[in-house]
Amino acid sequence: MENWDEVRTAFQVARKGTVSGAAEVLGVHHATVIRHIDSLENRLGIKLFQRHARGYTATEAGQDLLRVAQATEDQFSQLVSRIKGRGNEVSGDLVVTSLMSFAPRIAPLLVAFQEEYPDVIVRYLTGDRLFRLEYGEAHVAIRAGTAPEQPDNVAQPLADQPMGLYASKAYVAAHGVPNGPEDYEQHRFVGHEDAESRAPCYRWMSKEVARENVVFRSDDVQALALAVSGGAGIGFLAPQDAAGIPDLVRVAAPRPEWSSPLWLVTHMDLHRTSKVQALLKFLKSHMQDGVL
Repeated sequence: MENWDEVRTAFQVARKGTVSGAAEVLGVHHATVIRHIDSLENRLGIKLFQRHARGYTATEAGQDLLRVAQATEDQFSQLVSRIKGRGNEVSGDLVVTSLMSFAPRIAPLLVAFQEEYPDVIVRYLTGDRLFRLEYGEAHVAIRAGTAPEQPDNVAQPLADQPMGLYASKAYVAAHGVPNGPEDYEQHRFVGHEDAESRAPCYRWMSKEVARENVVFRSDDVQALALAVSGGAGIGFLAPQDAAGIPDLVRVAAPRPEWSSPLWLVTHMDLHRTSKVQALLKFLKSHMQDGVL
């Protein structure tokens, strides 16, 4: 990129959502911000922002460029800290991502981390899609399943997520519990909408339970838990989650083949930054007996 100042300006406009907000952060006149954005868009031949009455919103192309700018900004800030002798300072934005189902346990840990490092701004993003660390979408990803294999990522084991089969007392009163696989066809199950889900427990369900017996399906883990507690059928829950739901019956204890290994994943360019290393150390030290 010929003019990093223009990219930095676009980055701040995306963060603040307004020209005036970006101008204040950069210490320049708002006309300079507009000139930088116009020049960058002309240079690239594409619109980076949608203009509207409330400010600026990044287009898809703008989001791609700005994710790279975020990663570059992080690396530059780390370099400046080392040059100034403040390489161990833990501050600034820290973006963490995980599946939504981990939020009840990850969010309190991030709060505790922030209490220890109050200069950190935590941004916790949840969802089923894999955030692209190479584009700076996140600093640390907590992922479940097989070890991530992207060549530029660093993956470290974090914990295991056990899963057991549960049903509501109302379901058990009406249908009983299966004694084994031979009884599954007589029961109703709650399962993932995607029959090809990567989660080990749902891979097992796809093999052992006829699809027509999976009568309640969703891609939302909270909806699945509500369906189990509401009596829709037998389904998988983490023991920690099941313990907080009244009137549940454990149909089958957790098995190794249902458990999902969890990984801490970072991109190699940001892996050694102080804030990333501080969070990795904190999360690993707060796991109890290797279980999330």
